[in-house]
Amino acid sequence: MTRILIVDDHPLFREALESAVRLERPNCEIFEATTIEDAMNVLAHEKNFDLGLFDLFLPGTTGLSGLVRVRAAYPHLPIMVVSAHEDPRVVRDLLALGAAGFVSKATSKSELAHAISEVLNGSVYLPERFRDLDRPQPSEVQRDDMLRRLQDLTPQQLRVLDMIRAGLQNKQIAYELGVAETTVKAHVSEILRKLNVYSRTKAAIEVGKMDFARNAAEGHAGGDKGPSH
Repeated sequence: MTRILIVDDHPLFREALESAVRLERPNCEIFEATTIEDAMNVLAHEKNFDLGLFDLFLPGTTGLSGLVRVRAAYPHLPIMVVSAHEDPRVVRDLLALGAAGFVSKATSKSELAHAISEVLNGSVYLPERFRDLDRPQPSEVQRDDMLRRLQDLTPQQLRVLDMIRAGLQNKQIAYELGVAETTVKAHVSEILRKLNVYSRTKAAIEVGKMDFARNAAEGHAGGDKGPSH
């Protein structure tokens, strides 16, 4: 039986996604999560998922960090991002991180069902307007290099990086994760080494440069929440 994980913090849109999934696979088994933490827990306890449908922005994540964490922990899980933010640079970054597709939340239910079918059949799905995305321009090479470096981080290191970007100090991070402060310091050292930066502030700045979608979201508050039927 086909098993699909829907990850979105808006109940109406989870319902809309389930409706599109049922249109394509009426008898599939559907699981739901509202945060990346929830999704990681579901993936840890339930095996053999065929597809993950993920909102781009979820509670507890910044930018593309949620997708990076899931990809690092479950590299063989096909993930399609469903979002209202359609910046071509974001779509290119999603593909660079190994996403199996992207579809807008403004997409009709029938087209969304078609996209789900394509990904379940092993294809990478993109709307027509994104299918001519070219190789990165020279000005984007540095950002693409940082994306590759991010993929070298472990899921726990990605959580620590998210907390660094939120302004938490080592002692606070240790408390949140339930680990010793020395463990956090070791994670921070590895993060800086893998990202090839000299300070936690520099790490936050360099990763923040890639958040095109987050910048767009600030101008469209709540725009990623409305379901399309």
